[in-house]
Amino acid sequence: MFEFAEQIQRIAVMAVPFLLAVTCHELAHGLAALWYGDPTAKQAGRLTLNPLPHLDPMGTLVFVITAMTGGFIIGWAKPVPVNPRHFRNVRQGLIVVSAAGAAANALLAVLFLAAFSLLRNNIPAPGSFLEPYFDPLYLIAQFGVVINVVLAVFNLLPIPPLDGSKILAELLPPAWAWKYMQLERYGLIIIVLLVVTGALRFVFQPVWALLNHILF
Repeated sequence: MFEFAEQIQRIAVMAVPFLLAVTCHELAHGLAALWYGDPTAKQAGRLTLNPLPHLDPMGTLVFVITAMTGGFIIGWAKPVPVNPRHFRNVRQGLIVVSAAGAAANALLAVLFLAAFSLLRNNIPAPGSFLEPYFDPLYLIAQFGVVINVVLAVFNLLPIPPLDGSKILAELLPPAWAWKYMQLERYGLIIIVLLVVTGALRFVFQPVWALLNHILF
């Protein structure tokens, strides 16, 4: 029972930065698309900070399960609908829109890091009215840095259909880009294989080292 209570508390703490991270990620895609002339996300009601329109049931369930196990935590939101045919500049628009999600997560990571540093340098006195709130806020700020850095790096990996693949496709010659994007049908399988074989952990090793140095 005590272990289950700890798991629920763990999920509650992680849910706040996770929801903010995926919501801002998708919102950034939609806002960038609107900037380039595509109103599709706006018409779909996705230009909002309300996480509910962005939540993917399966992605949320995977987040809860992985958060309870205490291992590598993953989860995702519904992709924002984008129609590049509305872009004023299709090539530039696709690159900027694809990069916008990771940029939003990078900005959030900086903001959470600022909050984390502020909390770490201002520990409340024992018995003060702020003491009961310190640990949850500290953990939220800490995980906020981690989840946003991980999301930013993960989404920039050049594996279709991740955002990094769309950026790379626009930088390749058209014939190469078309062949490259044919890998999208195998994208999920490739990602699962990277996780199962530990190759993804190797990719993230420098990221974990930096986060451990800063946060722990």
